[in-house]
Amino acid sequence: MNAQERILKAINHEEPDRVPWFELGIDNLKIIEHYGARYELQGFGKVLKDLYSSFKGDKKQFSENFNKIVYSKAALKTFMKPIVKLYKSIGIDAAVVPLALYPLEYNEASFVDEYARKFDVIKTSDGMDIFYYRGGALKDIDDYEAFPRLNPDLPLRKDSFEVAKKLEKQSNGNICIFPAFTGIMEATWEAFGIENFSRLLAKPKMIKKIFDDMGKFAVELTKRIVEWGETGPILVFDDYGYKKGLFMSPRNYRKYVFPWLEQICKTAHKGGLKVILHSCGDISAILDDLIKSGVDALHPIEPTTANPEYSIFKLKEKIGKDITFVGNVSPQDLSDKDPDFIKNYTKELIRDVAPGGGFILSSGHSINPAVKLENFLAMKEIFEKYRNYPIGFIPD
Repeated sequence: MNAQERILKAINHEEPDRVPWFELGIDNLKIIEHYGARYELQGFGKVLKDLYSSFKGDKKQFSENFNKIVYSKAALKTFMKPIVKLYKSIGIDAAVVPLALYPLEYNEASFVDEYARKFDVIKTSDGMDIFYYRGGALKDIDDYEAFPRLNPDLPLRKDSFEVAKKLEKQSNGNICIFPAFTGIMEATWEAFGIENFSRLLAKPKMIKKIFDDMGKFAVELTKRIVEWGETGPILVFDDYGYKKGLFMSPRNYRKYVFPWLEQICKTAHKGGLKVILHSCGDISAILDDLIKSGVDALHPIEPTTANPEYSIFKLKEKIGKDITFVGNVSPQDLSDKDPDFIKNYTKELIRDVAPGGGFILSSGHSINPAVKLENFLAMKEIFEKYRNYPIGFIPD
């Protein structure tokens, strides 16, 4: 059974040959070096700074030329190839290729992406280059109207898809690489920052227009993915909450967001595709809405929220027949706990959530720089020991 078949069988609530493993990303130099791989963003900050200096501060010329270099098919392949190599070495079944988030304007050590979000390019304590969200580039509706509209037919999107599919094919079935893009809520509030976004919520006509623009783009991009011939799942990034609850009321989600999420799901399903939603935070108040909208799988059921009822184990009992769970070994635990804790928790996940299908193992978000190598290896050890179906006896 290849990786895509394994993933789809799990989403269909059937038991594949073994539990699949998915990660949004691995941004941890110790883990990457342990497997003899190369970090795909390493050196990005220096290149950005050096090229910026060569254009003497002309941001427009610099941005146009830098994007021509970064977003060629050759560069896309150079970026994605080490990810595939790393995942294959570890034994992870699935990765994503983002088809949105592309930078529009660069500075010496930062950029603004196509959703109008500001990111700094920073170095971690161990020397990794990472992107760090630091606020929205928009203040009000006038800023929004002046900002370039999202274009589903940007050639870069199809180029990224084609490069990913070629690498997927070259993996001989070991890796499933599926398309991902940002949804309606997360990109909207991050484009303005939470304070400006909250003010806009008091202006229903304005905020509806912005949400509708985001929704139309997402639906159109879903159509393109179907047209390009995708056969696996798609993933929608759209954080709806934080550790203590939702970013806005369930009523507003139902009014502005879920009609578009439903259209995304209908479009994907009509094309034979499954939909995985990534949302951090405690989103228990809208889980039924997600199921009604047609979401097939949810990542990651964040295990460190303030709500003890928002538990993958409890939700498996309540709604496990209606949605697939992708998760959820907490990155916080992978950073703070010891290997024995990680082993026991991973065993518990496989023993209690995996039987019958409807489960894909993953961290509770992604593998960040703080994750301990020994804890990651502990998770992998247990995964390899108990992953095969049918799930047998797993001791405490």
